[in-house]
Amino acid sequence: MKLLITGGAGFIGSAVIRHLLTETDNQVLNLDKLTYAGNIESLASVSDNPRYHFVRGDICDRDMVSSLFVKFQPDVVMHLAAESHVDRSIEGPAEFIQTNIVGTSVLLEVARSYWSNLPAGRKANFRFHHISTDEVYGSLSADGLFTEETPYDPSSPYSASKASSDHLVRAWHRTYGFPVLVTNCSNNYGPYQFPEKLIPLIILNALDGKPLPVYGDGRQIRDWLHVEDHARALYRVVTEGRVGGTYNIGGHNEKTNIEVVHAVCDLLDEFRPDRPDGIASYRDLITFVADRPGHDQRYAIDASRIQAELGWVPEETFESGLRKTVQWYLDNSVWCRHVQDGSYQRQRLGIIECP
Repeated sequence: MKLLITGGAGFIGSAVIRHLLTETDNQVLNLDKLTYAGNIESLASVSDNPRYHFVRGDICDRDMVSSLFVKFQPDVVMHLAAESHVDRSIEGPAEFIQTNIVGTSVLLEVARSYWSNLPAGRKANFRFHHISTDEVYGSLSADGLFTEETPYDPSSPYSASKASSDHLVRAWHRTYGFPVLVTNCSNNYGPYQFPEKLIPLIILNALDGKPLPVYGDGRQIRDWLHVEDHARALYRVVTEGRVGGTYNIGGHNEKTNIEVVHAVCDLLDEFRPDRPDGIASYRDLITFVADRPGHDQRYAIDASRIQAELGWVPEETFESGLRKTVQWYLDNSVWCRHVQDGSYQRQRLGIIECP
């Protein structure tokens, strides 16, 4: 197959492309704007593959996107391009609306026009896979799980923009018969993640002897999914999933944020016992800070549908995946240094100054 991947230089997108080029014989076209979180160094291991092609561009540019469809002739679109950080959406929601909503609408219309003119066989096999988040569901109480039927209740500009794009994709299916698939995933972690996210932020701050910021009391609960498990799940869905179907993808790993931070610190104590001066454990650097506005208390995914219908289950436990992740960051200091080009230096984002 020929797969057009949007946002393929991002954290999840690059994991999908590495999987496609190492585990399948498919051709890949990566369309990425290369904003602050996009990094082509994340694809260095596959960039010389003759089945890989890269185009720098914006999904909001309809003419450019249309020309790519004509030239590349994709069989599948996997749409991962998105602004994705909650704190950044609090500081500047307009970019999230533009990329996540307007960009998705442009991509849908270009893809629908292309699909409608395909020969019958290729038209029947074409798929548009929209990759989304569990944050569209809002916050859970202490009990229960998000299912594919959970009503949407987004809390942040980011999650609202993703909810909007999910609704657009489903509307294109119901209105035009456009062959879509939607997946909603839990918190991803693993190699090549931009260091504004919790786990790489804690690792890099700890190594520098800087405070480890934990929002509120750190009791917010998230379900953690290793990014390589996620990549395997996404390929399973796009090749075997039901047209029009939605699949929740989770790691079966509910942890409070403070548990995650403690686990990272303990691994660093094991791997890097030569700590910064004055601390007996990296846990000594933990600093509780004011909570994020509208911070959801708990996310947890019911991933039984994808297991029952497609036979996917995660291969990594949180313990095995986190150990690999911490080791990866220790072994890849050059990547960490290069990805921080000055636009983000692990400072706090998403703070609202009240009048």
